[in-house]
Amino acid sequence: MSLTRRDFSRRSAATGAGIALAGSVGALATAPGALAATDVATDAAEDRHGHHGGHHGAGYGPLKSDPKGILALPAGFSYKVITYSGKTKLESGEFTPSNHDGTSTFEGPRGTTLLVNNHELAGARADWPHPVPLTEGLVYDPMAAGGCTVVEVRRGGEVAEWVGIAGTATNCAGGNTPWDTWLTCEETEDKAGKNGFTKDHGYVFEVDPADRRANRAPKPVKALGRYAHEAVVVDPKRGHLLLTEDASGPNGLLYRWVPPHGFHHGRGKLRTLADDAGVLQAFKCFDSGGRFVDDLSRATKTGTVYGVDWVDVPDRDAKTVSTRKQFKDGEVTRARKLEGMWWADGGAYVVASFARDESPVAHDGQVWFYDPKRRTLTLKVLLGVNADPDDASGDGAFDGPDNITVSPYGGLVIAEDGEGIQHLFGATERGNTYPIARNELNIGTAEDPSYSEFTGVTFSPDGHTLYANIQTPGIMLAITGPWKRQR
Repeated sequence: MSLTRRDFSRRSAATGAGIALAGSVGALATAPGALAATDVATDAAEDRHGHHGGHHGAGYGPLKSDPKGILALPAGFSYKVITYSGKTKLESGEFTPSNHDGTSTFEGPRGTTLLVNNHELAGARADWPHPVPLTEGLVYDPMAAGGCTVVEVRRGGEVAEWVGIAGTATNCAGGNTPWDTWLTCEETEDKAGKNGFTKDHGYVFEVDPADRRANRAPKPVKALGRYAHEAVVVDPKRGHLLLTEDASGPNGLLYRWVPPHGFHHGRGKLRTLADDAGVLQAFKCFDSGGRFVDDLSRATKTGTVYGVDWVDVPDRDAKTVSTRKQFKDGEVTRARKLEGMWWADGGAYVVASFARDESPVAHDGQVWFYDPKRRTLTLKVLLGVNADPDDASGDGAFDGPDNITVSPYGGLVIAEDGEGIQHLFGATERGNTYPIARNELNIGTAEDPSYSEFTGVTFSPDGHTLYANIQTPGIMLAITGPWKRQR
């Protein structure tokens, strides 16, 4: 059923669910009902670093440099290395795989915490010194290097790690499910024959952290489509799955999968679906005047609200043409680098990481909120183009949001995958942004430093520990400290 212009005009006046957030660096305002919205050119409210956090009691104060050269944190906070590629080992004796990416936590037995950790390893398996080991019974394609490991953190601090799935490619983000499993997403469109692959890739797979037997004989959920998957969330009320695509030429899409009539979700149920089960659709947005919106970068004010329609994907398995290329101009809305998602407040928070020449308007990051009940998309966070990404002196020039989680202490916590210095940063309900951590592990040289992105940001089930990864070389970190509600 399409959302009519009259429906949207009526609903748009009342929209705005969940938290009201603001960005930093350029556009610093909240959604309707809080501060007045501003556009990308606004800078009067910023300090010299373009930072709008640290004021009004937001955050935890300045970051303190780490003598070990890994993670700068506020006073009173500390971290522990959980896994480290090439240093820590799996139960089977192999080294922890590299390139940590999307991660989620689950309650384990006897007070343990289970984490499923993606390893974003692209291309030929032989190219990687620490691929995901090809554990018997858990391999999809023996020529692919990626997959997931399951990490168990025990009460005494002991850590165990084993393979959840192997032989997949470019496992980027994903998402947890209401039935406590992990959906890992391949961010690739490589087919059998490329990179020596024996099977097509670009699918979603389900990994059960609590039942190793359930992960045997991996099977892609082809009903969810084959494309450069990024993240996925489950609408627990409607049974829909929302999925992001990180692609360009043309820009990627936000997808919705509608299950077939009578289907009921649960552990292992997705792998029982026929390849063409349900309907895969791409989003199409229009503004309050009913005008079609071609690209999400068109929104230059936080609080912008778009209506959302959904258009069926003709060939979800992309046998000859990529799914995003199956639509003509005017049929769907696009966005560059659609990245992390998180389900909360009755809807999905959706990240568009940045926009440059391949998009109508440049920006350094957006976070949207999709309300499935109203079928609206509201811009919650907007980061203007970062003029000096290498300046860490203010720890506030945030850019390139990627993985995201909703904090039990209010607002969002966002992993940065931008230029220059990389942070974990928060955005409060009142619209202030603030730094939580800074990556100090230089993987470049003294003359030309380089810092890997943060990934896999997620809280433990009890909310006491924030887990996050430094993607390269692949380090999982557990951050603890005097967490407090952000006002």
